[in-house]
Amino acid sequence: MSLTPELLLHGYSIGIFPMAEHRDDPELFWVDPKYRGVFPLDGFHISRSLARRIRKSDFSITINRDFAGVVDGCADRADTWINAELRGLYQKLHLAGRAHSLEVWDEDALVGGVYGVALGAAFFGESMFSRRKDTSKIALAYLVDRLRQTGFRLFDTQFLTAHLASLGAIEIPRSQYRNALEEAINASADFAAEVPQSPDGVIQRITQTS
Repeated sequence: MSLTPELLLHGYSIGIFPMAEHRDDPELFWVDPKYRGVFPLDGFHISRSLARRIRKSDFSITINRDFAGVVDGCADRADTWINAELRGLYQKLHLAGRAHSLEVWDEDALVGGVYGVALGAAFFGESMFSRRKDTSKIALAYLVDRLRQTGFRLFDTQFLTAHLASLGAIEIPRSQYRNALEEAINASADFAAEVPQSPDGVIQRITQTS
């Protein structure tokens, strides 16, 4: 099928999302999991070692500085569902202010990040990547803190992996997800709002609610 950015957003609004079998497959298909992975925004698990890593690292954190670079970093693996059509669609959504990235930098090198789509107060996390130890975990910690500070109500991870579960993500039934989705997309949030994001502040805010 050939998707438009508008149709892609409509899919997210009703609880489905597209994937390709692999990067070279031109075909896309809609996915509607029976159980949905979500991150409770007050339930991110930050270990002592991760907290130390955030405090002591010299990484800098940005948002929407290199969206294409984050998508490419996520697709730079042996097995990926991000084909050329999806990459182009996400770029169009980003230019329209609907898709966002959070980057982790080691000086001028992009070493980790996460990207997703925002609709109302719902954030649909698409993928993340890491080129240094724990940089995807660091990206997620900063992302969860930003979503909480900017008014988001739902952080959708699509599927639950062991990695995400170790950080606090859970699975909920499709019907429960659809109810949460409806509430979230009818609310408002502003991903790009200016918020404090010092390492100590991120850790303090997360640990106070987890």
